Amino acid sequence: MTAEADVLGELQRLRARVPQLTGGLAASTDGLVIASDSGEAEGVAALTAAALGVALRLTEATGRGDFRELLVRGEHGYVASYAAGRSAVLTLLADERINVGRLHLEARRSGARIGELLDTALDRPQEA
Repeated sequence: MTAEADVLGELQRLRARVPQLTGGLAASTDGLVIASDSGEAEGVAALTAAALGVALRLTEATGRGDFRELLVRGEHGYVASYAAGRSAVLTLLADERINVGRLHLEARRSGARIGELLDTALDRPQEA
């Protein structure tokens, strides 16, 4: 099984645990989709990369340390992004009825798992 398939499996398990999630994707920090279980993945990944850039500058400028997560609340729900290893980010879409504490709990765990999967894949020597 490839890292991308494993990441997609983790996204699907997360959606099963948190039914108020309406979409999710894992992307590289520069906005390339790794795995997605929802539409419009490329656009959301690109916007995530842009928001991540601002969040990184903000945490650096305010002395808050490394990026961990970003939560945006809109009229119809939430967009949440979580660090996923050294070079990826997990972005989730949730409806307005979600318990934000539960969202953070489950998404942080999934972000850590996805980060482990991707970091391990990056550390493996490439076969010729």
